[in-house]
Amino acid sequence: MIYGYARCSTNEDKQDINRQVRELKKAGAQEIFLEYEHGDSAVKAQLSSLLEKAQQGDTIITLEVTRLARSTKQLCDIIDTVKEKKLHLNIVGSINVDCTSGEIDPMTNAFIQMSGVFAELELRIIRERVRSGMANAKAKGARIGRPKTTIDSIPQVFLRHYPSFASGSLNLSELARVCNLSRMTVYKYIALVEQK
Repeated sequence: MIYGYARCSTNEDKQDINRQVRELKKAGAQEIFLEYEHGDSAVKAQLSSLLEKAQQGDTIITLEVTRLARSTKQLCDIIDTVKEKKLHLNIVGSINVDCTSGEIDPMTNAFIQMSGVFAELELRIIRERVRSGMANAKAKGARIGRPKTTIDSIPQVFLRHYPSFASGSLNLSELARVCNLSRMTVYKYIALVEQK
């Protein structure tokens, strides 16, 4: 079986994962696991499910090392699992990690670990630039962060459907869906409405 793994850092409203899906299908993926989680997140539920489901001799394909992890330690843990389960890992167009014998050749192992180091370095550089830019903007008087949510900033669509939630006609997930909002945003709006 050939499994594909696609990951974006934010949700489907903010990032389009379809490019990864198209390229994974083109590379032969028969089943694709989709993840919306930061690369250095300790828990990636879909990746864990994929690694659990894959059987000896199966292939896992992804487009970049950074899709798997942006932490060298996490990447090494993934490679250990690939080795233990005797899988084949293909980073499309760059690295083939064939552990179907239960071993990994030293050159491939070194190369994938170096790729992990560069992925982690890239993430740290991005974060440092963001922090520096925010500090610069703050020094110039800009207000940093999201504007404070008030009762007046709650969208009308939420206020229109909230009575149905309050009466029990809609559960929280349904309220989020009909308002096209995340559950976390709905929690925040509910707290504001109920404080009023």
